[in-house]
Amino acid sequence: MIPAIDEIRRAAARIAPHAHRTPVMRCRSLDAMSGAELFFKCENLQRAGAFKFRGAVNAVLSLPAERAARGVASHSSGNHAAALALAARVCGVPCRVVMPRGAPAVKQAAVRGYGAEIRFCEPSLQAREQGLAELVADSGAAVIHPYDDEAVIAGQGTAALELVEEVADLDLLLCPVGGGGLASGTAIAAHGASPRTRVVAVEPAGADDARRSFRQGRLLLSVAPDTIADGLLTSLSERTFGIIRALVHDVVCVDDAAIARAMRLVFERMKLVIEPSAAVPLAALLEGRLRCAGQRVGIILSGGNVDLGRLATLDMDR
Repeated sequence: MIPAIDEIRRAAARIAPHAHRTPVMRCRSLDAMSGAELFFKCENLQRAGAFKFRGAVNAVLSLPAERAARGVASHSSGNHAAALALAARVCGVPCRVVMPRGAPAVKQAAVRGYGAEIRFCEPSLQAREQGLAELVADSGAAVIHPYDDEAVIAGQGTAALELVEEVADLDLLLCPVGGGGLASGTAIAAHGASPRTRVVAVEPAGADDARRSFRQGRLLLSVAPDTIADGLLTSLSERTFGIIRALVHDVVCVDDAAIARAMRLVFERMKLVIEPSAAVPLAALLEGRLRCAGQRVGIILSGGNVDLGRLATLDMDR
């Protein structure tokens, strides 16, 4: 099923006691560099450090009480795992997650810190799904998929809903795309609440399955993705691809060097900590992947969970 704008509005009311209504920030120097008016929705300041908490807590709160009591489970490279662990703690239910080996240490620490159990797997979608199936068979937990879930998509869409309610007449709304939960929710929210706003999804060139799928009109899976944007490694689902194909204006990609430069600019000019995945939309603007001169552009800064140990290895001067 595909959630409608009314479901996103209901999700906004449901999660309001638990999720932050994150600020929208401006930056004159980035406006000048892009030639546009930029409005940054700061989901890096969300609980658990990313937009993922919105979808996770909406999904857990939507479960029948008897099912939630058996706990929740999912697979994730980090942000969804941490978000689900926190959402489960907020709701007083157990949480178990499957994470690929090599997931950022900061995200592993967050998951454990929120009280969830981690099981590790090889870094492939097949291994993640197999590990989750085994975990659920052992525990009876309810699966909260990181993006292929109606309640998760509705929850993620609340970020864009807040943005278009606060900032009128956006011409363009940009968000990163990995599995497509945020892009799907963003597109539904914009289509329902601000129909004139075009939504563009942006992904790393090293994990460009969404762009290829969008261009070819059929779902193509990501194979051996390689990018510093570790939150955008997963493939679209049939559900999220269908939403993106119907409601997203375009999908573009940028290389890792551009992502690192954009990340550095946000650090230096806005004094905000964002992770590489969150820098992807700004990178697309600054690299000229989109025509935005003179337009009002919303950008969802998706998260701020930076692994400081890895940060020193990023070449942000290229």
